[in-house]
Amino acid sequence: MPKKSFAKSSEFSLASVPAFWPMAMAASLAEQGAELYARNLKFVEEEIKIHGDLRPNLATPNTVRLDLRTMLLRDYGKQDGLPTLVDAPHAGHTAMIADYHKGQSLIETLMANDIGHVALTDWKAATQDMKDLEIDNYLAEIVVAIDDLGGRVNLVGLCQGGWVAAMVAARFPRKVNSLVLAGSPIDTDAGNGPIKRMVHQSPISFYEELVTLGGGLMKGDFMLQGWKNMHPEQHYIQDHVDLYEHIDDQAYLAKEETFESWYENPIDLPGRWYLQVIKELFKENRLVRGTFVGLGRRLNLRDIVCPVYLLAGESDDITTKEQVFDAERYLGTTKDKIEKKLVPGGHIGLFMGSRTLHEAWPAIARWIAAQ
Repeated sequence: MPKKSFAKSSEFSLASVPAFWPMAMAASLAEQGAELYARNLKFVEEEIKIHGDLRPNLATPNTVRLDLRTMLLRDYGKQDGLPTLVDAPHAGHTAMIADYHKGQSLIETLMANDIGHVALTDWKAATQDMKDLEIDNYLAEIVVAIDDLGGRVNLVGLCQGGWVAAMVAARFPRKVNSLVLAGSPIDTDAGNGPIKRMVHQSPISFYEELVTLGGGLMKGDFMLQGWKNMHPEQHYIQDHVDLYEHIDDQAYLAKEETFESWYENPIDLPGRWYLQVIKELFKENRLVRGTFVGLGRRLNLRDIVCPVYLLAGESDDITTKEQVFDAERYLGTTKDKIEKKLVPGGHIGLFMGSRTLHEAWPAIARWIAAQ
């Protein structure tokens, strides 16, 4: 398990605020200044250790089908039947979110419930030569992956992978047999989550400065600090209490070590891609407004007519349930071909939580197989 140490800091500026801090926190700190900031947070600040493109081992045996510039396409299971492509979030963490641990893996769950052939996008950390990649570069390589899998897939989008999946389904409807959007921010103006508030209240120059600080990249350590400070009591206090209480539970410790190696080592993102996402998708909500241009064509969600499954978490404060379920208003899919499921819990639990993997995803897998 990565070692942790507490760092003290008395310096503060808007430039040092991580990318995904709630805006209310950022504004409060800016107003109250360095002294209050140091007093309140010096106990819980951690020294972030980034180890480049460190990839924790995925739980399920697989082969690398394609090695593309932006991702590894990982192949699981039988090489027959219509493939199901799981598009992992390209949002700062590796694809282990979809294949976490034996007995607690989305990939494993799909394969155990009538899905014989599964593939997974394993996004690479952005290097300096990738800083100017855009959304189009990632869409193009998803299309390459689909074509290599036979040209038509069942597409499962997790979190940020969901709007990518929706873009592909709108741009190339014949390539997508069915579409699952799980914890996916499709209508980014819906609901009143902290990320929506933060994005709309922060000027684009705020994000541009973060990218500049990262040398043209959106650094993973910036985002990690932001995620942790959305729930500091959990990450800085409760996690340590839980670890102490389970110190003799070897199974718990093994799973915790796997989670820590994933969570504590985020990947960097291309700066241009990141700023495009913030501006065009989260600030201007262009995807649902039909004004986003993907691979040379304006995308219209009405062009998605395949069966769609929408999955949201009741207490998800990363992607609110409204951002997921409001997609129904914009899709071309008829109401009788849209399934919606609201499950207890938060965001990461949608993909890695034992309860959701055992109670919700088997039914989703069977729904995919039935299409």
